[in-house]
Amino acid sequence: MSYRLGVDVGGTFTDLLLIEDESGKTYRSKVPSTPSDPSQAVLNGTKRICEMAGITAKELSLFMHGTTVATNAVLENKIARVGLITTEGYRQVLQVARSLVPGGLAAWIIWQRPPILAPLECTVEIKGRLDSHGKVLRELSEKNILKQIKKLKAEKVEAVTICLFNSFANNAHEKQVEEIVKREMPGIPVSVSSDILPEKQEYERALTTVANSAVRPTVAAYVQNLRNELRAQNMDGQINLLRSDGGLMSSEQSEELPVALLMSGPAGGVTGALWAAKNAGYDNILTLDMGGTSTDVSLIENGTPRLTRDTEVGDLTVRTSSLDVKTVGAGGGSIAHVPEITQALRVGPESAGAVPGPACYGKGGEAPTVTDANVVLGYLPESLLGGEMKLDVEASKKAVQTVADALGISLMEAAAGIIDIVNENIFGAIRLVSVRQGYDSRDFALMGFGGGGPLQANAIGKLAQSWPVIIPMAPGVLCAYGDATTRMRAEMARSFSTRLDRTDGVALEKTMDEMAEEVRSQLSSQGVPRNEHEVQFEAGVRYQGQGFEVVLPVRQKGFGKTGLEDLANALHKEHEKLFTFRLELPVELVNLRVTVLGQEANVSAGKITKGDGKPDKASIVKTTTVWMDGRKQDAIIYDRDKLKAGDKIKGPAIITEMDSTTLILSDHIANIDDFGNILINPVKK
Repeated sequence: MSYRLGVDVGGTFTDLLLIEDESGKTYRSKVPSTPSDPSQAVLNGTKRICEMAGITAKELSLFMHGTTVATNAVLENKIARVGLITTEGYRQVLQVARSLVPGGLAAWIIWQRPPILAPLECTVEIKGRLDSHGKVLRELSEKNILKQIKKLKAEKVEAVTICLFNSFANNAHEKQVEEIVKREMPGIPVSVSSDILPEKQEYERALTTVANSAVRPTVAAYVQNLRNELRAQNMDGQINLLRSDGGLMSSEQSEELPVALLMSGPAGGVTGALWAAKNAGYDNILTLDMGGTSTDVSLIENGTPRLTRDTEVGDLTVRTSSLDVKTVGAGGGSIAHVPEITQALRVGPESAGAVPGPACYGKGGEAPTVTDANVVLGYLPESLLGGEMKLDVEASKKAVQTVADALGISLMEAAAGIIDIVNENIFGAIRLVSVRQGYDSRDFALMGFGGGGPLQANAIGKLAQSWPVIIPMAPGVLCAYGDATTRMRAEMARSFSTRLDRTDGVALEKTMDEMAEEVRSQLSSQGVPRNEHEVQFEAGVRYQGQGFEVVLPVRQKGFGKTGLEDLANALHKEHEKLFTFRLELPVELVNLRVTVLGQEANVSAGKITKGDGKPDKASIVKTTTVWMDGRKQDAIIYDRDKLKAGDKIKGPAIITEMDSTTLILSDHIANIDDFGNILINPVKK
């Protein structure tokens, strides 16, 4: 019997989900994260969950892992010293950048300039030149290349990037330089722009490839160590890592292309939510993934998560596909404080993290956090993780009292204020992925998951008017569920610069065939049989003269006949949705991208026992008191494992389980569906 294991590393906890392939039976676990070495929590959790299932690591056929190693390397500036080899005349490509300062009036005063990942002293120029069609205008000189490599050696660079002008049209020069660098600098990782991002726009291509080099040693060391440790436990199954775009890549491929992992962590939540939404019967979902440090939100429309071509990590923006996830520094560990200058309550972005954590964890934390506020209000029971973790209620009250004293209000008012502010912060992020992009949040359901999502989801659903609020099964480890049920993925792009009315559709369809074949070969080399491949295309198009493109899906079948006309009409429609108008201008094709996906995981959601609409007495843990709507109210605490399909639970109520806690507000009612999902709606009056 074979098993697949999904592992998601968060700032506070590392979540694990084990799935038996044949029956779909699941096992879940949470272990404290180990920020100093994330792999230790992964290895400890893997050993623990295998013991829970009564299996050995050898029985794991697939190990799928969402990681924040690349993200943290950028945020903490723990990057390699990168050497950049570029074409003569382009040495300052990273410094000149786009000469664009985003923001409104006086933005230049507060704008944080993106970090220069390859210092100027580590950037060298070589002779040789291609035109925009890839034709050689000036041949390379090996003598000149060797001279420049000598300079990089003197700077003691730890990784090398090769980005030559117009190499998107012809990679011959870059490959020639790569061969020489690998010969002269053995052991130094080399990233080539025509492999990483073979598209126009020199700055974006250079920055993305340099970013790949910057995190490559760190990611490679992490992946190799993890792989070696798992192999030492006799785990000989396939090891895959989650990409930023929600797909999977082999651990070996991740060492070569770590820039594709920059949003690996948040991507797991979106893919897990997509799987849960299908079971619940909803296609349009706003996701709310709240952990201990931050909250990630995204939008799923018609069963498809939105993708973006730009990935943002801190002040760095690189050109690589990722799920459109917005992150706000609002998590269970976010610290509440009252600045002396403003005397106004603030929550986050500073977090207590895993160590020392919220005051109620009893690990030395004294600062008031969102979790402490929930404890004070009675929303969190005194024990978590199935009774393994006891909460210190008095420590929470003491911490939150500092906020109350600073504001001159009562303890309960201070705690309620903390929760209100964190909810508004999260709602602001939801507006970014919905209203700011032409969507009405009232047209979407809201899915809350992560350790803290189910606790805040009902209140945020009320702010966004997104109903129902869905709490999936195992919400605390849904990111790990996403890791375990994700498909293998590979992609490539090709740049164009042509008007659609001057393009040969038949020739373009042939190009699509060639691109698909190349990417299918890549996926096959990662162990995915060709009969399991699903090929998808998308095009970047714009009105002539625009400075940005709109990405649209493309149907390959019959493209030669009507594809160009369909693409132009699709741009008009999308432009009207995004900006409320269309332009009567020629349409340009900027780039074409092909994505090949592996087969979906054969994991089914099991149905739960049918009830009569009234929760059994056995499901009631106890009656408690909560502070809600400005007053004390009685509430019932339920054990989720003992609830049945069709049960209706009126708020205020609390539903507990091993990995999370769900809060149902007064004047709201929760229904349990056939798959065990909690569906919360306002009570009809």
